[in-house]
Amino acid sequence: MHLKQFYLACLSHASYLVADEETKTAAVVDPQRDIDQYLKEAEAGGYSIKHVFLTHFHADFVSGHLELRAKTGAAIHLGAAAKAEFSFEPMKDGGSLAMGGVVFRFLATPGHTPESTCVTVHEGAAAPPKAVFTGDTLFVGDVGRPDLMASEGVTAAELAERLYDSLRSKLLALPDDTTVYPAHGAGSMCGKNLGSELFTSIGQQRKFNYALAPMPKAEFVRMVTADQPDAPAYFRYDAGMNRRTRPTLEESLAAELKPLSVDRARRLHDSGAQLLDTRDPDAFAAGHLPGSLNIGLGGKYATWAGTVLDPERPIVLVAEPGKERESAMRLGRIGFDKVAGYLDEDAASLDAGLEKTERVDAAELSRRMKAPNPPVVLDVRGAGERAAARIEPSVHVPLNRLREELAKVPHRPLVVHCAGGYRSSIAASMLREAGFGPVADLIGGMGAWEEAGLPIQGEADKS
Repeated sequence: MHLKQFYLACLSHASYLVADEETKTAAVVDPQRDIDQYLKEAEAGGYSIKHVFLTHFHADFVSGHLELRAKTGAAIHLGAAAKAEFSFEPMKDGGSLAMGGVVFRFLATPGHTPESTCVTVHEGAAAPPKAVFTGDTLFVGDVGRPDLMASEGVTAAELAERLYDSLRSKLLALPDDTTVYPAHGAGSMCGKNLGSELFTSIGQQRKFNYALAPMPKAEFVRMVTADQPDAPAYFRYDAGMNRRTRPTLEESLAAELKPLSVDRARRLHDSGAQLLDTRDPDAFAAGHLPGSLNIGLGGKYATWAGTVLDPERPIVLVAEPGKERESAMRLGRIGFDKVAGYLDEDAASLDAGLEKTERVDAAELSRRMKAPNPPVVLDVRGAGERAAARIEPSVHVPLNRLREELAKVPHRPLVVHCAGGYRSSIAASMLREAGFGPVADLIGGMGAWEEAGLPIQGEADKS
């Protein structure tokens, strides 16, 4: 058996290719939408991709099952409880599929979603499981959140009860040396606090995973439904896309990558399109089209684009020359396919009609805070980050809630900060678009403030 993990850091997403060396057939588990890496791996090994397994309908990305079927003719396999617009082979609980000497067995594990299914892989029909692909049912140090389907007619508590049973009756019944390959790693919003390792074992999780400790079902339900992070707005949209028949990523990009003049870009914006500038914060601050949102390719681009953009409105891209395709492709990973085109000029070379964002360093912000009419400091980090260390006085509105909670932001001069400057640039551009001003951005964020030895309050109080 040949098994390879692929890890997409910007979405904290793990996918897998499994091949049988004798028959040279292969299967892909939980693929991302841009599938070239699986095709290249298959070509290098001489494998033919025959199967695609989706452990569940993913909410945080659009999976590449339709893309792989279009390219290779592979059969798509979903949990038996799944309902989809496209044809698929149901993975029935207790069922199996042989691929030469490699055998897959299916375990219905509802809880994260109703159709969630884990897949064990064996080197021979009589062999114990070598590994289990757990999707979002079991992670390193955590389990899948049960609240993402709460708007689909099933409550978080009901799914948590099913998750309790799935973990204990199906996954903990596997041998301790079974390798666990989850669909997500640290940073994913599909659980509370995923570990940084990219794989683990059933034995390790039996010992150290808080959710697998012996406890009554009611206590488990209380624990896994409490204190879950806010799910980004695009999660429900993507879960729906993964059920539907839709264009492939290649088809979408062919329609989207159209050059636009400045005048055309502005007219589209005037008629309701979103202007998305994917350059880094420094370049954006130096000059950008009025009304632009800055979400740089250098950070968690797709996650934040999915959080602050509207998937139903057209998007006009402004990118560094040569980065237009990457900007559109990474939006495509989360199903944001309504790209109207890209600015066919280097924004840095435009000589008229641009806005600038003021950026201040920590020393300048400290000086302004002591002035007679100080600016409002707006902290857009998460609640945990703020509890650990914060600038005072300051107003706190996390970036993922900013659009809904603009009423909390005073209409006074603002200086926005986050941990390092990425999220604050997004927030400052959103505030400018919403009519706030003047808005400045703290260079280097909280990290720069701490390095300057300036006063801090919170758990890490250094004042």
